[in-house]
Amino acid sequence: MMGDTRKAAASLNTGGVIAYPTEAVFGLGCDPKNTPALKRLLALKKRPLDKGLILIAASIEQIQAYIQPLSPQELSQVSSSWPGPVTWVVPVKEGISDLVTGKRDTIAVRVTNHPVAAQICHDFGGAITSTSANRSGQPPARTVAGVQEQFGNQLDYIVEGQTGGRGEPTTIWDIKTGVLLRP
Repeated sequence: MMGDTRKAAASLNTGGVIAYPTEAVFGLGCDPKNTPALKRLLALKKRPLDKGLILIAASIEQIQAYIQPLSPQELSQVSSSWPGPVTWVVPVKEGISDLVTGKRDTIAVRVTNHPVAAQICHDFGGAITSTSANRSGQPPARTVAGVQEQFGNQLDYIVEGQTGGRGEPTTIWDIKTGVLLRP
């Protein structure tokens, strides 16, 4: 596993698009600061540009480059659910790509507790995108074979491993409104 995550991180550092296991499904990831990689990921998925992408990280420190400072109460709220399968929509910092935010003034972020996904972020040294490994309208891949079936050899690297066993994608909460956006 360790060698696989280092190879995945090396691929991310050179603009690659990778697949890796997450809490519920396999995810597709790239460097959220690399515009060509973001465009390629969205094209592979055939995903509308206005949907935005979730970022995952190994620690809250890794997402601070992307988010506005949170109030002590907001920080306590997100910290109590992380690491874990809870995604928060929070105010985004200026200068973050519209390909990540979907042209919103918010960004979806999660500190993952999936050991492989977290190790990739650790090895990469920052947050990465996390969108389900499927073409839009298709069911998300839950295995390496499922990823290969949908994407063949179009990805730069696939990290082997098991998903976290969740039946549903992670929940998504809006930090400002307290609204549950995805149960």
